[in-house]
Amino acid sequence: MEQFIPLATGIVALVLGSVLGYYARQSIARKQAGTIEQTLQKKISQAKIEAETILSQAKEKASRLLSASEREETRRRQELLSTERILLKRESILDEKNSAFEKKEKEFQGKIVRLKEIKEDLEGLKVEVLNNLERVAHLTQDEAKRELLKKVEEESQIEVFEKIRKLDQEGREVYEKKAKEILTQAIQKCAISQAQEITTTTVSLPSEDIKGRIIGKEGRNIRTLENLTGVEIVVDETPETVVISGFDPTRRQIAKLALEKLIHDGRIQPARIEEMVQKAESEIAAQIKNAGEQAIYDTEVLGLDPKLILLLGRLRFRTSYGQNVLLHSIEVAHLAAGLAAELGANIKISKKAGLLHDIGKAVDHQIEGSHTNIGIRILEKFGAEKEVIVAMKSHHEEYPYETLESIIVQVADQISGARPGARKDTLENYLKRLEELEDLASKFQGVSKAWALQAGKEIRVFVKPEEIDDLGAHKLAKEIAKAIQEEIKYPGEIKVNVIRETRIIEYAR
Repeated sequence: MEQFIPLATGIVALVLGSVLGYYARQSIARKQAGTIEQTLQKKISQAKIEAETILSQAKEKASRLLSASEREETRRRQELLSTERILLKRESILDEKNSAFEKKEKEFQGKIVRLKEIKEDLEGLKVEVLNNLERVAHLTQDEAKRELLKKVEEESQIEVFEKIRKLDQEGREVYEKKAKEILTQAIQKCAISQAQEITTTTVSLPSEDIKGRIIGKEGRNIRTLENLTGVEIVVDETPETVVISGFDPTRRQIAKLALEKLIHDGRIQPARIEEMVQKAESEIAAQIKNAGEQAIYDTEVLGLDPKLILLLGRLRFRTSYGQNVLLHSIEVAHLAAGLAAELGANIKISKKAGLLHDIGKAVDHQIEGSHTNIGIRILEKFGAEKEVIVAMKSHHEEYPYETLESIIVQVADQISGARPGARKDTLENYLKRLEELEDLASKFQGVSKAWALQAGKEIRVFVKPEEIDDLGAHKLAKEIAKAIQEEIKYPGEIKVNVIRETRIIEYAR
């Protein structure tokens, strides 16, 4: 029994502890609940206070924004009202100005009408006064002018005439003396030998036997050479000499070189003749280039385009009234430079324009127009200075003189051409007639080339065999003869020789 007492005591204590613990926990729980509730209440109160603060601040901010918006709106409204008042004021001012302008315009129109009336009245008064004067003086206005001028002229005629004559005589003497000095000095500075160009070239032969070989079997060699070069080969009784006849110096020189090469080579036959003619043409081209370069060297005119130098070299084989054009151009360049030095003009421009003044003659037989206009186009194409073109284009007075250099070039050209022995008019007319003869025949369709031979008494025309048949060749000869009769003046008669040659070449391989 005693054993159960501690046990019972323990159980009772455990129960009591449990009951006490329960109540203690309940008490603690109620205290904690009260604390949380208080905390929550406190937080809620704080939240309400913060919300009221934020709301108050928001209302205050909104109130400020609203006040600012109202002030801005008021300001803009005032600006609009001010702008409107300004516009209304300006409109009023413009209306006033417009009214004033219309008023002034009406006044101006009225003044114009009044001025016209006054002018008409003045004209009437002027006519009336003149009529009264004429009636009183018994002279018309024109008669009065003539009488007054006649009286003045009679009173001062002798005096004026004496002064003019004296001034003219003194001035003429001074100017003539100065001009002679300038021309003499310029001519003294220029001493270029000039050789007359003729229409024949002589070739010396090593022996008389070579003439037969030049002619060839049935004349085929000489005919081939004539056809290829466009000249006439004259084999006459002159010992050891053959004459090459033709108005084109370039063709004569080609024929001469080719013939000399054939004689030196010894093989004279058609194929060899063609080869030598080609070589001669190449050599002539080189001579043309060298002639142009030599002219540049002699005159010291630098900076020219190479193609322009070639055109200048072609003038070596061109004549003007029998005067070699290249030598004439060099002479004009030196004369122009001398005159420019004496007159204080541009020496470089004068010399260059003098050298190039006849450059158009290098191609005037190929291009339509005067050699002056052709020369202008050539110089413009190759970038010559404008001053040079202006100076050279007036040398035949086709264009007005624009500079002192243009007058100098024209004077130098006349000095070079007018000196004794420089030119032959008859030779130039003869050469021009031969050139016209060739140009006329070359214009017909189907003609490949045409040569004027025997001093213009024969025109040899080569046709394209694929375009002209035998019947067409007969017809073409008649047409050319008719055109020559109608368009060219010539003495005697001209033989029209139309040649249609077909050459067929094949190769054996």
